[in-house]
Amino acid sequence: MKPARAATRRPLPTSPFKAPPAPPPVEVFAVQDRVSHDKYGLGLVVAVEEDVAVLVDFGMEQRRITSPYPKLFKL
Repeated sequence: MKPARAATRRPLPTSPFKAPPAPPPVEVFAVQDRVSHDKYGLGLVVAVEEDVAVLVDFGMEQRRITSPYPKLFKL
């Protein structure tokens, strides 16, 4: 005969321990900011589209990088 198992508890939907983590805040860039990108290197912000994308001049080329900018860092 097998021993009785305790019933599994279901977490409450309002439990703060099961809440999904808050997304990190999106970095805000301005024109003329110096930036570094993991793939393209050092650059200068040329244009900003609010909460959508930034246009960065990396010297030989310009790239439009969309939000949330995972590989773009302000210097």
